[in-house]
Amino acid sequence: MSKTRTIEIVLTAFVAFVFIQSLFFKFAGAPETVHIFGTLDAWAASAFGFEGLFNPGGIFSAKVIGSAELVASILLLIGLFMKRAILQLAGAVMGLGIISGAIVFHLFTPLGIEVQGDGGTLFFMAVGVWISCAILAFLKKSALPGRS
Repeated sequence: MSKTRTIEIVLTAFVAFVFIQSLFFKFAGAPETVHIFGTLDAWAASAFGFEGLFNPGGIFSAKVIGSAELVASILLLIGLFMKRAILQLAGAVMGLGIISGAIVFHLFTPLGIEVQGDGGTLFFMAVGVWISCAILAFLKKSALPGRS
């Protein structure tokens, strides 16, 4: 197995693990998720008047974000196992978009880097996912039409 293939496997496994393991929390309404999305909703309401944006039923609710993370994970995993670079590229770019939002909200809202005494674990996992998706997208950029 080539070094590049090993890197793809490790990075894909990491991103899929982080995204998929968080689904239970997002879909079950775990206290951590309620705190995170409640904090973001209160911030959006007070800063911009967009109340309900992050609440259940909002366009950026935990279930919507979780569903997008699931789709990105599926694209990455199917692309990896079926050796379809375009699917991996799509999953990596989708993952970059999702996790970029998470990082921005950690840095520039009252949510902060440390959430409920986690020592920044969620934030640093998000940074790890961002770096992993960026590397995967770079490795798979040749899958774009017109690229070799």
